[in-house]
Amino acid sequence: MKLFGRAFPSFLLALALGAAGGGVLYAQLEGSERGVPPIDSASTLEVTGIEVDVTAKSSEAARYEGWRQAQSLGWKALWAKTNGRPASQAPSLPDSVLNGIVSAIVVEQEQIGPGRYVARLGLLFDRARAGQLLGVQGHIRRSAPMLVVPVMLTGSSFQSFESRSEWQKAWARFRTGNSPVDYVRTTGLGIDPLLLNVAQTRRPGRAWWRMLLDQYGAADVVTPEVHLKRLYPGGPAIGEFTARFGPDDRVIERFTLRVENSGAIPRLLDEGVRRIDAAYTRALAAGLLKPDPSLVVEEPDLTDAIAAQIEAATDAGAVPAGPIPVGPASTFNIEVETPNAASVNQAEVAVSRVSGVTSALTTSLALGGTSVMRVTFSGNSAALAAALQAQGWTVTTSGSTLRISRPVAPQPPGTR
Repeated sequence: MKLFGRAFPSFLLALALGAAGGGVLYAQLEGSERGVPPIDSASTLEVTGIEVDVTAKSSEAARYEGWRQAQSLGWKALWAKTNGRPASQAPSLPDSVLNGIVSAIVVEQEQIGPGRYVARLGLLFDRARAGQLLGVQGHIRRSAPMLVVPVMLTGSSFQSFESRSEWQKAWARFRTGNSPVDYVRTTGLGIDPLLLNVAQTRRPGRAWWRMLLDQYGAADVVTPEVHLKRLYPGGPAIGEFTARFGPDDRVIERFTLRVENSGAIPRLLDEGVRRIDAAYTRALAAGLLKPDPSLVVEEPDLTDAIAAQIEAATDAGAVPAGPIPVGPASTFNIEVETPNAASVNQAEVAVSRVSGVTSALTTSLALGGTSVMRVTFSGNSAALAAALQAQGWTVTTSGSTLRISRPVAPQPPGTR
């Protein structure tokens, strides 16, 4: 049975309605305080924790000078991080070049006084422009797609996507473009709270996990967990973090962080996300973050059947409409321009109808920009590109990522 887009969750929803009763299911899904769309970090490089302390004639001049210094310090930190060498060896760039490659300044914490500016800032660099100056060539090793189910224990209750939490917000804020781990982050909307709840993370059964991972376009699952303790209202907060991996909840690393007041909890959780990502990165380098073979959906070998169909079509004089893919199922990222919401649904439907595609799901939504679909296809990238071209798409391939667009019709002579 082919499963396209959101068809599979709809089936599960109907099944749950029949088993649990409509009233119970509605109570579990009702409410608007749920879901945090993850940010798209595919086009930026991030540096955080840049500290500046500047004095000037006015607060505005001090802030401007602080941001100017942060750009220079951020560039050196990015160069050192990318090349694995001391920041003091980074080439100096003029302000005109830095203004061109810095896409945003993120204020993590700041204090503005008369003629003084003290702040901790983050810098976002344009990936295409800064990449040309970093001097790094080749491909970065990436993990298989990992579904992220963040679990938080606060008070005496566990929660994942059942309600909007600070832990879910921290993972949505995290910029995954700099990480070698290919995280698949969901919004937590729709049927996600039913499928990806805390109870599911404790179930080792492979059959249900195989269906879920196939739906979300992932090969395995990571479960970052935090136990948040507040010593008293407004006082110190302690976070006990655990990086778990796989349906068996294998522990990769544990650590504890503390802040002196509850207002700094978002900063505590952001640091926890970075530390957990670093733990997963080390596990990937050590070969511990490999997908479980028992989660692979076995595809039937249809080579003989397809060959018989082609031979029968040839004998009848029929010509196949497009290439027929043969091979194991693989996951690809497809980038497509989505100027509005309607174009997102149109792209999903069009790609899901391509021969050999078993699922097509938008994982990164950018209305007015470029959205990313995760597509499961029975074949390699060349076969997928050929199948898309047969449907009228213009395709550009880069590894496991394909960029598609519709050909633009030429304007008649004399029109502007």
